[in-house]
Amino acid sequence: MALKKFEIIEGKGVSVKGNDIDTDRIIPARFMKCVTFEGLGQYTFYDVRFDENGKSTNHPLDLAKTANILISGANFGCGSSREHAPQALYHWGIRAVIAQSFAEIFFGNCITLGIPCLTLAMQELETLHDLIQKNPQVEIQIDLLQKQIKVADNIFNLEIPEQARLSLINGAWDSLGELLESKAQVEETKQRLNIS
Repeated sequence: MALKKFEIIEGKGVSVKGNDIDTDRIIPARFMKCVTFEGLGQYTFYDVRFDENGKSTNHPLDLAKTANILISGANFGCGSSREHAPQALYHWGIRAVIAQSFAEIFFGNCITLGIPCLTLAMQELETLHDLIQKNPQVEIQIDLLQKQIKVADNIFNLEIPEQARLSLINGAWDSLGELLESKAQVEETKQRLNIS
């Protein structure tokens, strides 16, 4: 089965403001005792979505349940290198993240899941936050071909490392998936090298 090619991503945004939002805030460690990543979405940002009594804090994620594009600040996904953080976002329904910058390992883990991590300059990012807070239903279009984000009458020029952009556009973002799809070539190489 061919991997999905990402050229245009459309949806609604959720504004989660703040810099240095680390992976422990995205998915607290106590929820990582799982055999699979299924079900992790419900624990996304758990400790800031609920108080110590389990009462909702009206976190932006709970107020924008249909949002699939998360907008944040600088150094998003810093801290420990847990793969559970992007998995939790994915299972919540997030399909792209826009921030001023990303922690490198978090960025790589997101790309491997097919979640584009896009950067904007701070001023443009603030404008995007404002647009979403004023109108949570505003449509966002991410165009990886043109390297643009379109919101209402606004066009923002996004940044993403070229190799990551090309892997998303060409459907080559999951190296394990590519390997599994190349089973015949793997077998051929195995026989040629006489590996049992």
